[in-house]
Amino acid sequence: MSINKIKKTKDFSLIYNNSKKVHTRYAIIFIKENLKKEQRFGFVASKKTGNSVYRNRIKRLFKEFVNLNKKKFKENTDYIFVGKSILKECIRDIKYKDIEKDLSKVIK
Repeated sequence: MSINKIKKTKDFSLIYNNSKKVHTRYAIIFIKENLKKEQRFGFVASKKTGNSVYRNRIKRLFKEFVNLNKKKFKENTDYIFVGKSILKECIRDIKYKDIEKDLSKVIK
């Protein structure tokens, strides 16, 4: 089961500018209804969250969360997960369980 990813800069900008924002401890999640009959996900970790190894780990953790909980997300909605800079300090010790606990508040 693959994830429909948001890839175009134009799509990212559109969602950033016209969406609902949800803040969690580790992420900011932008949520926007779309007209397509699909869920789409974007994953962002800026340089504030650390070097490329850390950024990729953060995105992998977000993707894993989406993969395991895909059914719980609303249909025809776009989601962008943006890693917060707090992750820079704790990414070494962070486990998938922490991310899951943090993000599952958003789904409910």
